[in-house]
Amino acid sequence: MNIFRLAGDITHLISILVLLLKIYATKSCSGISLKTQELYALVFVARYLDLFTDFISFYNTVMKIVFIVSSLAIVYFMRLHPVIKRSYDKALDTFRHNFLILGCFVLALLIHEKFTLQEVFWAFSIYLEAVAILPSLSFFKEVEMWTT
Repeated sequence: MNIFRLAGDITHLISILVLLLKIYATKSCSGISLKTQELYALVFVARYLDLFTDFISFYNTVMKIVFIVSSLAIVYFMRLHPVIKRSYDKALDTFRHNFLILGCFVLALLIHEKFTLQEVFWAFSIYLEAVAILPSLSFFKEVEMWTT
């Protein structure tokens, strides 16, 4: 096992768990961009399609499932939880993320290693992960504009 990959996985897992705990403990998702969370959930679902076809290791399988489930849980809380969804400020989360999804998918169709479903979705997840933070940056810019 590569120590750097393990350290990256652990820090990423901690950040997701901290976010989930913050949402659950405060019963609020204020200050969080739902669009960014949806993009990250899409990144993990697209990237880990091999979960159904290839077994690498128990650790790898568990981490893939944890990343998918935790990302979907964040989206669930923000979209559907009766109490938490009320704290989401849709008016501040205005980034048009559909263009990111479409652009990254077209790029993945054009630039990939092999033209297979799994490879195209892997490339899509890589491209989308690179820009998934943009809705949050736009969200914070909107929040700052309203608070200064």
